[in-house]
Amino acid sequence: MIRGGNPMNIQNIEKKEKNMATFEVKVPADVFDNAVNEVYKKNKSQLYVAGFRKGKAPRAVIEGMYGKDVFYPEAIETLAQEAFEAGRAECGFECVGAPSLLDQQINDDKELIYTFEVAVYPEVVLGQYKGLEGVYSVTEVTDEDVDKELADERKRNARYEDVDRPVQKGDSIVFDFEGFVDGVPFEGGKAENYSLEVGSGAFIPGFEDQLVGMEAEKDGEVHVTFPEQYAENLAGKDATFKVKIHAIREPQLPELDDEFAKDVSEFDTLDEYKADIRKNLTESRAADAERNFKTEIMNKALDNMSVTIPESMIAEKTDEFLRNYADSLGIGRNVSRADLIKGLGMTEESFTAMMRPGAERQVQADLLLDAVVKAEDLHASDEDKEKFYKQLEEDYGENAEKVKGMIDEHLMMQDIERRKAADLIYESAVKTEPKAEEAAEAPAEAPAEENKD
Repeated sequence: MIRGGNPMNIQNIEKKEKNMATFEVKVPADVFDNAVNEVYKKNKSQLYVAGFRKGKAPRAVIEGMYGKDVFYPEAIETLAQEAFEAGRAECGFECVGAPSLLDQQINDDKELIYTFEVAVYPEVVLGQYKGLEGVYSVTEVTDEDVDKELADERKRNARYEDVDRPVQKGDSIVFDFEGFVDGVPFEGGKAENYSLEVGSGAFIPGFEDQLVGMEAEKDGEVHVTFPEQYAENLAGKDATFKVKIHAIREPQLPELDDEFAKDVSEFDTLDEYKADIRKNLTESRAADAERNFKTEIMNKALDNMSVTIPESMIAEKTDEFLRNYADSLGIGRNVSRADLIKGLGMTEESFTAMMRPGAERQVQADLLLDAVVKAEDLHASDEDKEKFYKQLEEDYGENAEKVKGMIDEHLMMQDIERRKAADLIYESAVKTEPKAEEAAEAPAEAPAEENKD
């Protein structure tokens, strides 16, 4: 931080449409000159001046040779963040997201004047968020559901034996393939000795179906069309894959008996194992019903509110999603945004199109919960914080203290308060039975994940 004798002056504060605002920050001449002098001291050894040893030329001499403003650009860049922070503290509203520097100029008094544009924390108008109604429906677990789980477990524990016959669905094969579009091979479309369970859906639609009936060590072809939602260079295009199968293996399923139960579980009998499967399915479906109910309630609360979200908040949330995804893959934080998106096989446009709806909805949810925190005067208590830290100890064990040191307390408090707001919304909600037609159409699969609370 570079300081002078006078404080920075905030002026011409103006709120604009769509929750944007501008303000100017005037940096006193002495502060600016000090910054310029620091840049001079940092760079003087890199500038050659005849008659002076390297690094010994006075600032005035260097400015005379290279121009009065030779050190200005770096000084202006150096002071920008400090100037913005001063403006944010004095502008009278809460800024969100990264600012844009619209202009900078130096007046006749040698004062540096920045003009910043920034998004303003939007005004939220809450609608109904308490006493909302949502469907709560738990699908009953049937004998067929239990049998399906048993069948899947048998399949996971199958042995595979080589067979001398054409490929059938369910076989495991080892094969070579190479893909062509318009007769030209494309990147990532070739592999040798690739293992595939035919019918697993691991390849694009239509590919595996055409493998059925092929014989080992005979050349074959598969013709497919890539989905529209695919890598940009292949999306929607027709392709031909040349394939050769080297091995066809048929699954041999274990007998469904007490020995099988002992092998795959902690139980001694098949009946005990089946009872446990039923119990787990019942608990899972109850959790799905609760999650689906909460999703409906949160969506209704969001639809009832009114807010205009600044683009910068959505962009910031999109970046957060990207970084979290990179973290989940073990990719370091030093990888650039452009490289991360490229690594996903996407363009900036396709990535934004995919991520924007979820990011916008998440920002809307955050704004809703913050508004409920304020309306209900919710606070994170010392007990809440202790519970938070206790959970860290359970989750991270010996590393809990290290994790505690990395936590931003403000963000922790915000998270606790938002959870309190979400709990208030859910606990005040009313669970209703599904209508007859809805119950008939309800899928057995788990519902989509709810908004983060």
